[in-house]
This record gives sequence, C-alpha cells and structure tokens, in this order.
Amino acid sequence: MKNQRIAAAAVLALACAAAAAHPQTGGAHAHGFFDGFVHPFTGLDHLLAMLAVGIWSARQANARWLPATFLGMMLFGVLTGVAGLAIPGLETGIALTVALMGMLIAVAARLPAALGGLMVGAFALLHGNAHGHELPEAASTMGLLAASALLVYGGRMLGRVSPALALKLAGAAIAATGVMLVATA
Repeated sequence: MKNQRIAAAAVLALACAAAAAHPQTGGAHAHGFFDGFVHPFTGLDHLLAMLAVGIWSARQANARWLPATFLGMMLFGVLTGVAGLAIPGLETGIALTVALMGMLIAVAARLPAALGGLMVGAFALLHGNAHGHELPEAASTMGLLAASALLVYGGRMLGRVSPALALKLAGAAIAATGVMLVATA
C-alpha cells in the first residue's frame, strides 16, 4: 500500500511537467539539438505516449514497423507545425493519445495492422505538430527525433521483456494518467 501511495504521488508530481513542455503556456525555448533531445523527457504526455507506442507495438503481430511509422509521421507532424498548421484541441488530442495507448496496453488489445498503423500515425502527427510549433529549427527536430526513437524503441524493449500482467498494470497507469491529462488540458 505504501508503494502505491508513493507511485501515485510521483505520477501527480510528474503531471505538472507536461505543462512545462509546452511554450504556449509562456516562456521561450532554445532551438538546438540538445533542446530537442531533452524535450520529450520534460513532458509527461510526450514521454508516456512514446513509451506506450513502443510497448503496444511489441505486443502486436507483424508490427515491427509501427515505431518507424510513429517516428516518420512525427517528423511529418513537425513539418506541419513549422509550416504554421494549427490543430484545434491539440493539447486535448495529445492527452487522449496517452489515455488511448494506455487503455490498449491495459486490455492487451490487438488491432489489424493497417488500423494500428493509422492510429499510431495519427497520434504521431499530433505530437509532431505540437513539437513543430515549439521547436521549429532543424537541429532541435533532429534531437527530438533521436530522443523519441530512444523512447519508442525503449518501450518496445520493455514490451518484449516484461510479464503480461506488469504491462497491463503499466497500461492502466498510463491510461489513468492520460485521463488526468485530458482533464487538465
């Protein structure tokens, strides 16, 4: 019980970091490689979504290409953000990606490959668009993609080596955090 309270407190404390990752809330970001690289680690929404994509992809049949799809569509999303495309409800959409990916992991959902690819691609587009507005320079985009690849493929590794029950519990925690992020978006 004590460990559960500590975990809950940690999740709530980290939830505040999600807002810090988005300059729309105020403040300016630098735009170098390092700034792009650390960015996914500073926002709980981005961190959990990328880990969740990797975890979920590891449990899908014939889905080795899902992480690459996510990264490619994230790059496309960055380009849309740099070009100035504003997606209405973007922050809510990003928070929903966390909740939905967590739910898919928690229930061990298996989707047809095409549907999984479309879903992951759409989620990546949202994340990328937000990053394109926040980190519009090429160097920061390269850092962002490098860190994102580490997170997605790290999540995939976790998905391959972790027991099913542990993944389901992690998915439930990710989904609950996503719901909390939706409520605060």
